[in-house]
Amino acid sequence: MSGILLVLQFVFAILITIVVMMQKSSSMGLGAYSGSNESLFGAKGPAGFLAKLTFGLGLLFVLNTIALGYFYMQDTKRSIVDNVNIPVTSVPAVPTAPATTPTAPVVPTPIAPTNTESK
Repeated sequence: MSGILLVLQFVFAILITIVVMMQKSSSMGLGAYSGSNESLFGAKGPAGFLAKLTFGLGLLFVLNTIALGYFYMQDTKRSIVDNVNIPVTSVPAVPTAPATTPTAPVVPTPIAPTNTESK
């Protein structure tokens, strides 16, 4: 959002410069210290189209500046590290004994030979 507002800020600055340069200049320069009738808030008020356009662009420029400052402060509260996803693996902290205990191997008992041929 800050990027879009920053681009708009440059566009507004360029447009204000162009509109101000297109206006008719006063022969006395700076309205002879606010004594001119052609000033923005003079006796007639902002009568011309370019004066109204300059006022509108100036207002948009100021509002955009305030919004840009707000979003910039919101962006500085976040960090790149906040977006890092670390996979969680489940490793037991203490090794556990197996459920069944192994038994000793069983040795088969020898079968005694039977003597069936006697008697």
